[in-house]
Amino acid sequence: MSGRISPRLAIALAALLLALLLLPWVAGRYPVYLVMHILILAVFSLGFNLLFGYTGLLSFGQAGFFAVGAYACAKILLVVPNLFLGLIGGVVIAGVFALVLGALSVRHTRIYFSMLTLAFGMMIYSVAWKWRDFTGGDDGLVGIPRAPLEIPGVFSVSVSAIEAYYYVVVALSLLAIYVMRRLVHSPLGLALQAIRDSETRAAYAGIAVRKYRLVAFTIAGVYAGLAGAMLSPLENTITPPVAHWSTSAEPVLATLLGGIHSFGGPIVGAALFYIIRDVIVRFTEYWLLVFGIIVVALVMGFPEGVMSVFRKNRGQTPMKPGSDPK
Repeated sequence: MSGRISPRLAIALAALLLALLLLPWVAGRYPVYLVMHILILAVFSLGFNLLFGYTGLLSFGQAGFFAVGAYACAKILLVVPNLFLGLIGGVVIAGVFALVLGALSVRHTRIYFSMLTLAFGMMIYSVAWKWRDFTGGDDGLVGIPRAPLEIPGVFSVSVSAIEAYYYVVVALSLLAIYVMRRLVHSPLGLALQAIRDSETRAAYAGIAVRKYRLVAFTIAGVYAGLAGAMLSPLENTITPPVAHWSTSAEPVLATLLGGIHSFGGPIVGAALFYIIRDVIVRFTEYWLLVFGIIVVALVMGFPEGVMSVFRKNRGQTPMKPGSDPK
């Protein structure tokens, strides 16, 4: 397996990076806001795809960790106005939740695993609704500050303007994408794919199946927590629907649209998800119906995801379980 990219792809990625860096200078605030949401969903979806595409575990409860990261970051920022602490706190607390709930969930597979994750996710959703003193109940947490990015005595950068916070989201998202790419091309990534393809053969090869599943579950929770933590300062408010199962469906749809067995699938799918939705809502109030029809058509027309088109153009066969996701 190789993590190398072709020269043509390297040029395309460099152009995309340049476009991301220049966006606030050439576009209005809404495109900047939209791209931030795309990047947040891309990070969320990358974590989900590590579980689903690489490990073979379909989770319906990732929104729970997304919400834990969002609420933890919000509570920290409301007490200590330091974005660095808020983001770190959101990621760490979501990771701890994922580790604890993952230890219970990875004892099962297939539909039992999916139902367990759904149940845990909805438990977190219920807590967000009912624990009014801590979460604000149905009112949520409001007035979350976009506090300075600061390490006392080292540096302090104001990110109160959305254009400044945009660069924080871009930097964290690119770092998360880079780390995930290194991870899936590491021995850990190979072990997870072996477990996905055949749990029995992986166990006979000496792989501690449950332990590796727990590692994948925790990393996916950390990615969901990072996505949630980046959302709080962007929206300045967090409400219980971020923990609802319908929020868990967003990385599922993004991954299916882009391609499960492709590293870039969740990223491309996240962009499609928001672009399609943004176009539809401009023309009809029944956007959910139209959006659903388009998503179904795309999933049926591209069973391997939109990324499969690029693979075919490059003369590659569609990815199947047991092959090497690039």
